[in-house]
Parts: sequence; structure tokens; C-alpha cells
Amino acid sequence: MKVKLFDETHEKDLEKAINDFLEDFDGDIIDIKYQVGISIFAEEQLYCFSAMILYKK
Repeated sequence: MKVKLFDETHEKDLEKAINDFLEDFDGDIIDIKYQVGISIFAEEQLYCFSAMILYKK
């Protein structure tokens, strides 16, 4: 089993990164975990969109 991690500041960038990975992927996806982290710095909200793909190749 292997793991691929993705971390982006915008949800569309995360979507593109995952789709790019899956486009040429040849194996079995076991699971995909998705998470959003939000923090506040001064008056700015910072987002972190991340995903972890568990797979067998």
C-alpha cells in the first residue's frame, strides 16, 4: 500500500492536482481522505485544502 498527499490553498487547485494524479494512475484506489483547515492571521483567513489517497500499485 502507498500514500499520496496533496496540500493546496485553493479547492480548485486541489481538484486539479488530484485529477492530474489520477489521469495516468494505474492501480487500485483504497480510500481518499479530504480535510480543510482554517486559521486566522491578523484579519485574514487562511485555508488549507488537503487530501490523502491510499492506493495499491
